[in-house]
Amino acid sequence: LVKHSGGCHCGAVRFEVWSSPDLHVFHCSCSICTKKQNHHFIVPKSNFTLLQGMDNLTTYSFNTHVAKHTFCRTCGVQSFYTPRSNPDGYVAPHCLDPGTVRSVEVEKFCGEQWEESMQAHKSIRDM
Repeated sequence: LVKHSGGCHCGAVRFEVWSSPDLHVFHCSCSICTKKQNHHFIVPKSNFTLLQGMDNLTTYSFNTHVAKHTFCRTCGVQSFYTPRSNPDGYVAPHCLDPGTVRSVEVEKFCGEQWEESMQAHKSIRDM
């Protein structure tokens, strides 16, 4: 594992996450990921540390309200969130600082058929 750092655009929100330098990233086609063009990878809550900006975060949720879409209230960037697929984990999608990622493998996830996809998708359930 390596320590990746990242944060929002304005710098108010900063985090660290321990993960492989080779990222397994999901491209989800659910309604919100499609609108945000969100690619993400999942890490356990124990591997995620919010360094600053808790008071600058706001949260959006919808439908089942399991996923917590947190974003910076200043610049609007979602630098991490709690996914419905792994509510005990965090997603650090596109806001990692350069220098620690060696490779990225992208796997499609059919979020339009979320329940069926979760049952059939072993790798995302095991993260």
